[in-house]
Amino acid sequence: MRAWLLIAALLTAPLAVQAKGLEKSVAATGAGGTLHGAMLTPSDVARPPVVLIVPGSGPTDKDGNNPLGATAASYRRLAEAMVDQGVASVRIDKRGMFDSAGAAADPNKVTIADYARDVQAWAQALKPVTGARCIWLLGHSEGALVAAAAAAERSDDVCGLVLVAAPGRPLGQVLRDQLKANPANAALMADALAVIEKLERRQPVDVSRLDPALQRLFSPVVQPFLMDLIAYDPPELLKKYKGPVLVVQGTTDLQITMADAERLAAARPGVKLVKVKGMNHVLKEAPADRAGNLATYRDPLKPVAHGAVDAIVDFVKGGG
Repeated sequence: MRAWLLIAALLTAPLAVQAKGLEKSVAATGAGGTLHGAMLTPSDVARPPVVLIVPGSGPTDKDGNNPLGATAASYRRLAEAMVDQGVASVRIDKRGMFDSAGAAADPNKVTIADYARDVQAWAQALKPVTGARCIWLLGHSEGALVAAAAAAERSDDVCGLVLVAAPGRPLGQVLRDQLKANPANAALMADALAVIEKLERRQPVDVSRLDPALQRLFSPVVQPFLMDLIAYDPPELLKKYKGPVLVVQGTTDLQITMADAERLAAARPGVKLVKVKGMNHVLKEAPADRAGNLATYRDPLKPVAHGAVDAIVDFVKGGG
Protein backbone atom coordinates (compact mmCIF):
# COMPACT_ATOMS: atom_id res chain seq x y z
CA MET A 1 0.00 0.00 0.00
CA ARG A 2 1.09 3.55 -0.68
CA ALA A 3 2.39 5.31 2.41
CA TRP A 4 4.15 8.49 1.30
CA LEU A 5 2.19 10.72 3.68
CA LEU A 6 1.55 8.22 6.48
CA ILE A 7 3.21 7.89 9.88
CA ALA A 8 2.99 4.61 11.82
CA ALA A 9 0.62 4.31 14.77
CA LEU A 10 -2.03 1.93 16.11
CA LEU A 11 -5.31 1.23 14.31
CA THR A 12 -8.47 2.00 16.27
CA ALA A 13 -12.11 1.27 15.55
CA PRO A 14 -14.23 4.07 14.08
CA LEU A 15 -16.26 6.09 16.53
CA ALA A 16 -20.00 6.59 16.50
CA VAL A 17 -21.28 9.86 15.08
CA GLN A 18 -21.89 12.42 17.80
CA ALA A 19 -23.11 15.28 15.61
CA LYS A 20 -26.60 16.67 15.11
CA GLY A 21 -27.24 14.99 11.79
CA LEU A 22 -28.49 11.92 9.99
CA GLU A 23 -26.00 9.46 8.53
CA LYS A 24 -26.74 6.93 5.80
CA SER A 25 -24.82 4.80 3.35
CA VAL A 26 -24.55 6.02 -0.23
CA ALA A 27 -23.05 4.55 -3.39
CA ALA A 28 -21.84 5.56 -6.84
CA THR A 29 -21.06 3.49 -9.92
CA GLY A 30 -17.37 3.67 -10.71
CA ALA A 31 -15.53 2.33 -13.75
CA GLY A 32 -14.49 -0.81 -11.86
CA GLY A 33 -17.55 -1.37 -9.70
CA THR A 34 -19.62 0.13 -6.92
CA LEU A 35 -18.05 2.80 -4.73
CA HIS A 36 -19.31 3.21 -1.18
CA GLY A 37 -19.47 6.10 1.24
CA ALA A 38 -21.34 7.66 4.16
CA MET A 39 -23.43 10.82 3.92
CA LEU A 40 -24.01 12.98 6.98
CA THR A 41 -26.85 15.47 6.56
CA PRO A 42 -28.21 18.20 8.85
CA SER A 43 -31.59 17.16 10.23
CA ASP A 44 -32.97 20.70 10.22
CA VAL A 45 -31.70 22.19 6.93
CA ALA A 46 -33.44 21.79 3.57
CA ARG A 47 -31.02 21.23 0.67
CA PRO A 48 -27.77 22.13 2.45
CA PRO A 49 -24.52 22.50 0.52
CA VAL A 50 -22.88 19.10 0.01
CA VAL A 51 -19.14 18.52 0.44
CA LEU A 52 -17.48 15.39 -0.95
CA ILE A 53 -14.40 14.59 1.17
CA VAL A 54 -11.69 13.04 -1.04
CA PRO A 55 -9.24 11.04 1.12
CA GLY A 56 -5.46 11.29 1.17
CA SER A 57 -2.75 8.82 0.25
CA GLY A 58 -2.48 5.12 0.86
CA PRO A 59 -5.09 2.92 2.53
CA THR A 60 -6.96 5.81 4.14
CA ASP A 61 -10.61 5.05 4.86
CA LYS A 62 -13.68 7.26 4.78
CA ASP A 63 -13.11 8.40 8.37
CA GLY A 64 -9.50 9.42 7.73
CA ASN A 65 -7.91 6.40 9.43
CA ASN A 66 -5.48 3.86 8.01
CA PRO A 67 -3.74 0.68 9.18
CA LEU A 68 -0.33 2.28 8.59
CA GLY A 69 -0.72 5.26 10.83
CA ALA A 70 -3.25 8.01 11.32
CA THR A 71 -6.15 7.07 13.59
CA ALA A 72 -7.33 10.62 14.27
CA ALA A 73 -10.69 10.13 12.49
CA SER A 74 -10.08 13.51 10.87
CA TYR A 75 -12.70 13.20 8.12
CA ARG A 76 -15.38 11.97 10.48
CA ARG A 77 -14.64 14.78 12.92
CA LEU A 78 -14.68 17.30 10.06
CA ALA A 79 -18.02 15.97 8.82
CA GLU A 80 -19.50 16.21 12.30
CA ALA A 81 -18.27 19.77 12.74
CA MET A 82 -19.68 20.82 9.36
CA VAL A 83 -23.08 19.22 9.90
CA ASP A 84 -23.44 21.15 13.15
CA GLN A 85 -23.15 24.30 11.01
CA GLY A 86 -25.65 23.19 8.39
CA VAL A 87 -23.35 21.61 5.79
CA ALA A 88 -23.81 18.05 4.52
CA SER A 89 -20.86 15.84 3.59
CA VAL A 90 -20.02 12.52 2.01
CA ARG A 91 -16.99 10.51 3.13
CA ILE A 92 -15.79 7.87 0.70
CA ASP A 93 -13.69 4.73 0.51
CA LYS A 94 -11.36 4.62 -2.49
CA ARG A 95 -11.70 1.98 -5.18
CA GLY A 96 -10.26 -1.35 -4.08
CA MET A 97 -10.26 -0.45 -0.38
CA PHE A 98 -12.53 -1.01 2.62
CA ASP A 99 -16.24 -0.85 1.65
CA SER A 100 -15.21 -0.11 -1.96
CA ALA A 101 -12.97 -3.19 -2.12
CA GLY A 102 -15.05 -4.66 -4.94
CA ALA A 103 -14.43 -1.67 -7.22
CA ALA A 104 -10.88 -2.74 -8.14
CA ALA A 105 -9.16 -6.11 -8.30
CA ASP A 106 -5.86 -4.53 -7.24
CA PRO A 107 -5.99 -1.22 -5.31
CA ASN A 108 -2.40 -0.48 -6.31
CA LYS A 109 -3.10 -0.60 -10.05
CA VAL A 110 -4.61 2.86 -10.27
CA THR A 111 -3.74 6.31 -11.52
CA ILE A 112 -4.68 9.82 -10.44
CA ALA A 113 -6.93 9.93 -13.51
CA ASP A 114 -8.74 6.79 -12.23
CA TYR A 115 -9.36 8.39 -8.86
CA ALA A 116 -10.47 11.61 -10.56
CA ARG A 117 -13.05 9.68 -12.61
CA ASP A 118 -14.35 8.13 -9.40
CA VAL A 119 -14.77 11.60 -7.88
CA GLN A 120 -16.65 12.70 -11.00
CA ALA A 121 -18.90 9.63 -10.65
CA TRP A 122 -19.60 10.61 -7.04
CA ALA A 123 -20.49 14.17 -7.99
CA GLN A 124 -22.93 12.95 -10.62
CA ALA A 125 -24.49 10.35 -8.32
CA LEU A 126 -24.95 12.73 -5.38
CA LYS A 127 -26.84 15.46 -7.22
CA PRO A 128 -30.11 13.51 -7.55
CA VAL A 129 -29.70 11.97 -4.09
CA THR A 130 -29.25 15.33 -2.35
CA GLY A 131 -31.13 17.66 -4.66
CA ALA A 132 -28.04 19.85 -4.80
CA ARG A 133 -27.31 21.82 -7.96
CA CYS A 134 -23.62 20.89 -7.68
CA ILE A 135 -21.18 19.27 -5.24
CA TRP A 136 -18.22 20.86 -3.43
CA LEU A 137 -15.00 18.82 -3.65
CA LEU A 138 -12.82 18.86 -0.54
CA GLY A 139 -9.50 17.09 -1.09
CA HIS A 140 -7.09 16.39 1.74
CA SER A 141 -3.38 15.87 1.04
CA GLU A 142 -3.08 13.62 -2.03
CA GLY A 143 -6.87 13.84 -2.27
CA ALA A 144 -6.50 17.54 -3.09
CA LEU A 145 -4.60 16.61 -6.23
CA VAL A 146 -7.32 14.12 -7.13
CA ALA A 147 -10.08 16.70 -6.55
CA ALA A 148 -8.26 19.28 -8.66
CA ALA A 149 -7.74 16.75 -11.46
CA ALA A 150 -11.44 15.82 -11.37
CA ALA A 151 -12.56 19.45 -11.55
CA ALA A 152 -10.04 20.30 -14.27
CA GLU A 153 -11.38 17.49 -16.46
CA ARG A 154 -15.11 17.93 -15.76
CA SER A 155 -16.50 20.91 -13.86
CA ASP A 156 -20.22 20.73 -14.68
CA ASP A 157 -21.15 19.04 -11.40
CA VAL A 158 -18.59 20.87 -9.23
CA CYS A 159 -19.49 23.94 -7.14
CA GLY A 160 -15.88 24.60 -6.17
CA LEU A 161 -12.72 23.17 -4.65
CA VAL A 162 -11.47 23.11 -1.07
CA LEU A 163 -7.83 21.99 -0.91
CA VAL A 164 -6.71 21.13 2.62
CA ALA A 165 -3.08 20.38 3.57
CA ALA A 166 -2.48 20.11 -0.15
CA PRO A 167 0.86 19.67 -1.91
CA GLY A 168 1.70 22.66 -4.09
CA ARG A 169 4.62 21.01 -5.88
CA PRO A 170 5.22 17.72 -7.72
CA LEU A 171 5.47 14.73 -5.41
CA GLY A 172 9.20 14.28 -5.91
CA GLN A 173 9.92 17.66 -4.39
CA VAL A 174 7.49 17.09 -1.52
CA LEU A 175 8.99 13.67 -0.76
CA ARG A 176 12.50 15.06 -0.59
CA ASP A 177 11.49 17.70 1.95
CA GLN A 178 9.44 15.26 4.03
CA LEU A 179 12.31 12.80 4.29
CA LYS A 180 14.86 15.50 5.07
CA ALA A 181 12.65 16.96 7.79
CA ASN A 182 13.03 13.87 9.96
CA PRO A 183 16.59 13.60 11.41
CA ALA A 184 16.13 9.84 11.76
CA ASN A 185 16.24 9.53 7.98
CA ALA A 186 19.76 10.97 7.62
CA ALA A 187 21.42 7.62 6.92
CA LEU A 188 18.83 6.78 4.25
CA MET A 189 18.82 10.04 2.33
CA ALA A 190 21.35 9.22 -0.38
CA ASP A 191 19.48 6.07 -1.40
CA ALA A 192 16.08 7.75 -1.09
CA LEU A 193 17.09 10.68 -3.28
CA ALA A 194 18.48 8.33 -5.92
CA VAL A 195 15.20 6.40 -6.03
CA ILE A 196 13.13 9.59 -6.34
CA GLU A 197 15.29 10.81 -9.22
CA LYS A 198 14.77 7.56 -11.12
CA LEU A 199 11.02 7.59 -10.52
CA GLU A 200 10.89 11.15 -11.83
CA ARG A 201 12.46 9.81 -15.04
CA ARG A 202 9.77 7.06 -15.04
CA GLN A 203 12.41 4.38 -14.47
CA PRO A 204 11.54 1.37 -12.25
CA VAL A 205 13.92 0.90 -9.32
CA ASP A 206 15.25 -2.30 -7.73
CA VAL A 207 14.94 -1.58 -4.00
CA SER A 208 15.66 -5.11 -2.77
CA ARG A 209 19.08 -4.14 -1.38
CA LEU A 210 17.90 -0.93 0.31
CA ASP A 211 16.91 -0.36 3.93
CA PRO A 212 13.56 -2.06 4.76
CA ALA A 213 11.96 1.33 5.36
CA LEU A 214 12.77 2.38 1.80
CA GLN A 215 11.65 -1.00 0.47
CA ARG A 216 8.21 -0.34 1.99
CA LEU A 217 8.02 3.26 0.84
CA PHE A 218 9.13 2.50 -2.72
CA SER A 219 7.75 -1.02 -3.07
CA PRO A 220 7.74 -2.28 -6.68
CA VAL A 221 3.95 -2.69 -6.56
CA VAL A 222 3.43 1.04 -5.94
CA GLN A 223 6.16 2.43 -8.19
CA PRO A 224 3.86 2.73 -11.25
CA PHE A 225 1.45 4.83 -9.20
CA LEU A 226 4.26 6.95 -7.80
CA MET A 227 5.59 7.61 -11.28
CA ASP A 228 2.13 8.71 -12.38
CA LEU A 229 1.68 10.89 -9.30
CA ILE A 230 5.07 12.55 -9.65
CA ALA A 231 4.17 13.78 -13.12
CA TYR A 232 1.49 16.18 -11.80
CA ASP A 233 2.14 19.81 -10.89
CA PRO A 234 -0.84 20.93 -8.73
CA PRO A 235 -0.85 24.63 -9.70
CA GLU A 236 -1.06 23.64 -13.38
CA LEU A 237 -4.27 21.74 -12.62
CA LEU A 238 -5.76 24.78 -10.89
CA LYS A 239 -5.15 26.85 -13.99
CA LYS A 240 -7.48 24.51 -15.89
CA TYR A 241 -10.36 24.91 -13.41
CA LYS A 242 -12.16 28.24 -13.48
CA GLY A 243 -14.45 27.85 -10.46
CA PRO A 244 -13.91 29.02 -6.87
CA VAL A 245 -10.99 27.54 -4.92
CA LEU A 246 -10.15 27.67 -1.21
CA VAL A 247 -6.75 26.55 0.06
CA VAL A 248 -6.59 25.74 3.79
CA GLN A 249 -3.18 25.20 5.37
CA GLY A 250 -2.09 24.76 8.98
CA THR A 251 1.00 26.37 10.40
CA THR A 252 2.18 23.25 12.29
CA ASP A 253 1.83 20.79 9.41
CA LEU A 254 4.92 18.55 9.41
CA GLN A 255 4.27 17.15 5.94
CA ILE A 256 3.06 20.04 3.78
CA THR A 257 4.54 23.52 4.04
CA MET A 258 3.02 26.97 3.89
CA ALA A 259 5.08 27.46 0.74
CA ASP A 260 2.99 24.70 -0.88
CA ALA A 261 -0.21 26.55 0.01
CA GLU A 262 1.16 29.86 -1.24
CA ARG A 263 2.19 28.27 -4.53
CA LEU A 264 -1.35 26.97 -4.98
CA ALA A 265 -2.81 30.36 -4.11
CA ALA A 266 -0.58 31.99 -6.72
CA ALA A 267 -1.60 29.55 -9.46
CA ARG A 268 -4.23 31.95 -10.81
CA PRO A 269 -6.33 34.92 -9.67
CA GLY A 270 -9.26 34.15 -7.42
CA VAL A 271 -7.75 31.36 -5.32
CA LYS A 272 -8.37 32.10 -1.64
CA LEU A 273 -5.84 31.07 1.02
CA VAL A 274 -6.66 30.63 4.71
CA LYS A 275 -3.81 29.94 7.14
CA VAL A 276 -4.95 28.13 10.29
CA LYS A 277 -2.65 28.80 13.21
CA GLY A 278 -1.59 25.67 15.05
CA MET A 279 -3.26 23.15 12.72
CA ASN A 280 -1.28 20.09 11.62
CA HIS A 281 -1.58 17.64 8.75
CA VAL A 282 -4.44 15.65 10.28
CA LEU A 283 -6.37 18.89 10.85
CA LYS A 284 -5.91 18.95 14.61
CA GLU A 285 -4.53 21.75 16.75
CA ALA A 286 -1.00 20.61 17.56
CA PRO A 287 2.34 21.97 18.75
CA ALA A 288 5.21 22.44 16.34
CA ASP A 289 7.46 19.92 18.11
CA ARG A 290 7.48 16.58 16.31
CA ALA A 291 6.55 14.29 19.23
CA GLY A 292 3.63 16.40 20.39
CA ASN A 293 2.44 16.92 16.86
CA LEU A 294 2.47 13.22 15.98
CA ALA A 295 0.60 12.35 19.17
CA THR A 296 -2.53 13.94 17.66
CA TYR A 297 -2.39 11.43 14.79
CA ARG A 298 -3.57 8.85 17.32
CA ASP A 299 -6.31 10.93 18.98
CA PRO A 300 -9.73 10.32 17.39
CA LEU A 301 -11.51 12.26 20.15
CA LYS A 302 -9.73 15.54 19.51
CA PRO A 303 -11.83 17.83 17.26
CA VAL A 304 -10.54 19.29 14.03
CA ALA A 305 -9.23 22.85 14.24
CA HIS A 306 -12.09 25.35 14.51
CA GLY A 307 -10.38 27.77 12.15
CA ALA A 308 -10.43 25.22 9.35
CA VAL A 309 -14.07 24.30 9.90
CA ASP A 310 -15.19 27.94 9.96
CA ALA A 311 -13.24 28.76 6.77
CA ILE A 312 -14.69 25.78 4.90
CA VAL A 313 -18.27 26.39 6.06
CA ASP A 314 -18.13 30.08 5.22
CA PHE A 315 -16.71 29.30 1.78
CA VAL A 316 -19.31 26.72 0.72
CA LYS A 317 -22.26 28.56 2.27
CA GLY A 318 -21.19 31.74 0.56
CA GLY A 319 -20.88 30.03 -2.79
CA GLY A 320 -17.14 30.50 -2.89
